[in-house]
Amino acid sequence: MPQSYNTCGMKEEKTYTLTKAEMQIMNILWELPEGGCVHDIIAHYDEPKPAYTTVATFMKILLNKEFVAFRKGQKKTQIYYPLLTREEYTRQVMNDVKKNFFGGSGSSLLKFFVNEEKLSEADIRELLEMINAPENNP
Repeated sequence: MPQSYNTCGMKEEKTYTLTKAEMQIMNILWELPEGGCVHDIIAHYDEPKPAYTTVATFMKILLNKEFVAFRKGQKKTQIYYPLLTREEYTRQVMNDVKKNFFGGSGSSLLKFFVNEEKLSEADIRELLEMINAPENNP
């Protein structure tokens, strides 16, 4: 991820979130084991497919945000690939949510989801089993 400097001159990591359209492209790239060119990405869209120039513009944005990189393919083709996994991005977003909305408290985040999601008894049992699992209790 890109780095910037705060007002005190200290290095801080700059994080970005994905827009809905960028997330759609990243979801496609995460499913392409070898990466893909703009045409490959468009092929994975449902109809109506976006214009080539639209996807190419989003690829430039994702390059600038440092979510993707590319290697040269055949002729002038650029093969794009993700620089972080879906799991890494999910972890980053959830950590930001926890920090910005719940004061860094994991239990406050979990309480919010338990209250808001109207979990079934089976869901609650599954959560309790996860919490009580030996690997979660050193």
